[in-house]
Amino acid sequence: MPISTRTYAAAAVSAVAIGLVAIYAVTVNGADRFEACRESRISGGAAAIGGAFTLTDEDGRSVTERDVLTKPSLVYFGYTFCPDICPADTGRNAEAVDILEEMGYEVTPVMISVDPKRDTPEVLKEWTDYIHPRMIGLTGTDEQINTVAKSYRTYFKVPDSPGDDFYLVDHMTQTYLMLPEIGFADFFSRDDTPEDIASRTACFVEAARE
Repeated sequence: MPISTRTYAAAAVSAVAIGLVAIYAVTVNGADRFEACRESRISGGAAAIGGAFTLTDEDGRSVTERDVLTKPSLVYFGYTFCPDICPADTGRNAEAVDILEEMGYEVTPVMISVDPKRDTPEVLKEWTDYIHPRMIGLTGTDEQINTVAKSYRTYFKVPDSPGDDFYLVDHMTQTYLMLPEIGFADFFSRDDTPEDIASRTACFVEAARE
């Protein structure tokens, strides 16, 4: 039986935590420069989160990570037809971005669609503009989405035979903090509040400047 999006979300944090054990930690003189900012403990290893991608933005332009992740960014994998989890999570991320702006930090909210069949650039633009005026929506071919999801070590599953246009997509719900010239810094779970995300993001941004 397929796992529902709501059911899968409950297991997302523990699954991500396991996957993060082998993440490479950015270090300075052998020490993790972001240690004071982390709530999750990340040990050294060869695996990495994130990387190069080519996708289509909400204006129909082909873009890469260098075009999109030019500022500290909160990256979320979701889809516009999601009935509850995605609007809640991206809305929370948008609220965190506004708190950060009041603190003097400009952070970009990003949503990468795991449902490219329905999430055309036009659909994404209307949806992301409603969530936050600076939110960037990204879609692409099935191959492009599979590639970027794999590089971020995230999971999603579109029904093999949806039967109609009202199908649900199983997906993980973590939000990734990405920093320019550094890449992946940490992740946030569904339990993190906008204030939590803003505080920890500010910590990472300041540490990255040192």
